Amino acid sequence: MASSPPSKRMRKNSSKEDDTRDLSSSSPEKMAPVLVFAHGAGAPSSSDWMVRWKDMLGKALNAVEVVTFDYPYISGGKRRTPPKAEKLVEFHSDIVKKALAKYPGHPLILAGKSMGSRVSCMVACGEEIGASAVVCLGYPLKGMNGTIRDETLLQLKIPTMFVQGSKDSLCPLEKLEAVRKNMKSLNELHVIEGGDHSFKIGKKHLSSEGTTQEEAEDRAVQAIAAFVFKAL
Repeated sequence: MASSPPSKRMRKNSSKEDDTRDLSSSSPEKMAPVLVFAHGAGAPSSSDWMVRWKDMLGKALNAVEVVTFDYPYISGGKRRTPPKAEKLVEFHSDIVKKALAKYPGHPLILAGKSMGSRVSCMVACGEEIGASAVVCLGYPLKGMNGTIRDETLLQLKIPTMFVQGSKDSLCPLEKLEAVRKNMKSLNELHVIEGGDHSFKIGKKHLSSEGTTQEEAEDRAVQAIAAFVFKAL
């Protein structure tokens, strides 16, 4: 994936210098991470969005494997209402533990889309997991009743990367900024300008910015790779 200049909307809570080395070319094979990637509430791991991002993340991170899975409420073609995120933690943790057993010694990266990112953060808080970083793609900070769901984020102790669309109603950027300032862990934010909850950008915005959906997503993936490399 081609290297892109850092986004002007990239935000950090650390003064450490950026490491611009490319993960795929400079990391020894034993450092290739295993990535456990969780889907969002409304679509399974086989959705076009998940398949595309699985491929992009796997290549950018030089992952030994990107493990995807379906939560029980949606597996096998089921379409039940998703339970509370807390009720998915045990199942998700078991998937992570199996991945660790399969690739002993490899760094573990947790990632998720929307609800999957929230559950990933809950799993990351477990001391027995030992993840190197967590990547949140469209973190659903704002609950259905408008409350800010920041409890799990404030408990995190591992590096945390956020990728958010600037037009995502489930995560107002000013609210996320306030939460990030209070987080214990190193964290960064990459904003996809004009992007919605799934990072989809309107044609007018793309035209006015002189960019494409693919280029915007590529910049996000490169930002994730740079962050993960520093965490390993």
